[in-house]
Amino acid sequence: MTAESYLNHPNFGLLYRICRLGDGSELYMTLYAHRLFFHVHHRPESLEIEPVSRNQARTLVEMHLRELRRLGKSEEYQKLQQVEKKM
Repeated sequence: MTAESYLNHPNFGLLYRICRLGDGSELYMTLYAHRLFFHVHHRPESLEIEPVSRNQARTLVEMHLRELRRLGKSEEYQKLQQVEKKM
C-alpha cells in the first residue's frame, strides 16, 4: 500500500501525487481543481516542477504503463490503469 503524497506549490496550492513515473519523476495534479498537471523532477539540490497539459500527462502515464507491462509488474500496472481511466 502506498502512502498519499502532497506537494505545496506557491501559486497553485496543494498538489496531489497521481503516480511515480519510471524515470524517477512524479506526476502531480492540483488537489481541488483537478485540471492542472505537473511533472515533478527530483534534483539533488531542488525540485523542478514543470506544468504539463492533460494530454501530456496522459502520454506520461501511458508510457509508464507500457514500461510496467514490459517489466511484468501487473499489480502496479492495474493500479495505474485505474488512475488513467479517471484522468
